[in-house]
Amino acid sequence: MYGTHHRDAVESATVGKTNGRRERLRAETTAEIKRVALELMATGGPDAITLRAIAREMGMTANAIYGYFATRDDLVTTLINDVYTSLVDTVDTAWETAPAQDPAARIQAWACAFRGWALAGPEGFRLIYGDPVPGYRPPAGGAAPDAAHRVCKGITALAAAAWPHAEHRYADSDFSWSDFDTGLLDKVRPAFPELPPAAVALALRIWSHLHGLISLEIYGHLQTQTLNPDKLFREELAQLIRSLSMTPQG
Repeated sequence: MYGTHHRDAVESATVGKTNGRRERLRAETTAEIKRVALELMATGGPDAITLRAIAREMGMTANAIYGYFATRDDLVTTLINDVYTSLVDTVDTAWETAPAQDPAARIQAWACAFRGWALAGPEGFRLIYGDPVPGYRPPAGGAAPDAAHRVCKGITALAAAAWPHAEHRYADSDFSWSDFDTGLLDKVRPAFPELPPAAVALALRIWSHLHGLISLEIYGHLQTQTLNPDKLFREELAQLIRSLSMTPQG
């Protein structure tokens, strides 16, 4: 009887190790598929993301790669969710690391983290904010609803932090809740019930300023204008902080 129990335990442990190894290999292959997809996009644009092209780059058969992603759209959805989540994790960490009592420092930390993230992975920035993947159909609710919600809240948090200092500049703005998309308001109003419409408009202004300058840099439009895009970004960020009636750090 002891021998039977011992043999069963050994067999169970062996099966567990085999399953664990199989799961690890699958996870590694999945990660490689996503990495190759972004590399193809970086060199060939969004048109280059096809399962057959990825399989060819990895030395796999097309049929084998379908065992990981049933369709190209499934892969693109996963990529968008991964990239979006990476972005929001990066900026949220920067925000939380900066002193809570220093809104200027928090805004600067968030903005610099956003730019650093974009420069470290420009193909990811282009995937979620630039080049649409031809023919891609996102699932109902969007490709990355949770991450998109967090980004909206994070951007609004920038305005919420600045509002006590900047309110006198924008309080008389002629904005009402009817000026905004209901989807946006559903995301931000529950998190910031005290903010007026003018503050939400300010959040969009801040976002437009940061996103616009970073987009110019990612797409290479600043290369012929400045030899020091880092200095330009930091000066523009400092001016943005001053426009919010705060003193920039550094």
